[in-house]
Amino acid sequence: MQKVNTEQLEEISWVSPRGTFAGSGKQVSEALGRKPMSLNLDERHPFDVEIARIPPGKAPYPYHSHSAQWEFYHVISGSGIVRDDEGETAVGEGDAFVFKPGEAHQIRNSSPETDLILYVIADNPVGESCYYPDSNKWLVRSPETSLIRSESLEYYDGEEEE
Repeated sequence: MQKVNTEQLEEISWVSPRGTFAGSGKQVSEALGRKPMSLNLDERHPFDVEIARIPPGKAPYPYHSHSAQWEFYHVISGSGIVRDDEGETAVGEGDAFVFKPGEAHQIRNSSPETDLILYVIADNPVGESCYYPDSNKWLVRSPETSLIRSESLEYYDGEEEE
């Protein structure tokens, strides 16, 4: 049996160039041996688990949908707003929700003072891609990662106001 203590895992943080997007995460599955870039299914694991932390007023990622990936969320603490095709929904401690492939989504912390902490579980299929409706671009993994319209783009291109 492989075992890790999530309290002891390193937290990886990120911020977009203009500070619109920010978050942190503890990569639980990777600590348990998952190799995310491997094409060997025994090394990829059937799912990926992250403990995500979103700072007050921030969203960790732009509004997006996945071509093949399912994502399950469970709020541990804090409060947020989830944007999807139907509008916005408030979420808080204990709430769980799921997005299937093709459903655009984004979560942001709605609190001015406290972090939003949640479990994110995804199946991360090989060859999965994402669409970003707000900036009309695609992220393509095959197995390398590229963002494209007709030329290669940076991840946050078109997502933050200049």
